[in-house]
Amino acid sequence: MTVPKLFQWLAGVCSFMTVWLAYVVGYFSVNLRKEYHEIIVVLPLYLLISFACYSLAVIGYRVATFNNCEEASIELKQEIEAARKDLEKKNYKFISDWK
Repeated sequence: MTVPKLFQWLAGVCSFMTVWLAYVVGYFSVNLRKEYHEIIVVLPLYLLISFACYSLAVIGYRVATFNNCEEASIELKQEIEAARKDLEKKNYKFISDWK
């Protein structure tokens, strides 16, 4: 049985946030330099912004490389024309025919 990807991501995020929150609240103390502490405090925000940028890049890439499906386009146009003829048989008036 495999665990869905969503639950894997949620488990990872919850684990990270638990450790991060425990550190920020002071549940355990770690002797780190002040600069590291300042970075750790805003780390979830950095990660969220990085994830958003990555997501936008992936979406942009997928849109740019989207394949044209000529066969599917022709089939869809034929189905639309068949549906239009069927509606015309039932005395349906299209807006484009009103002029």
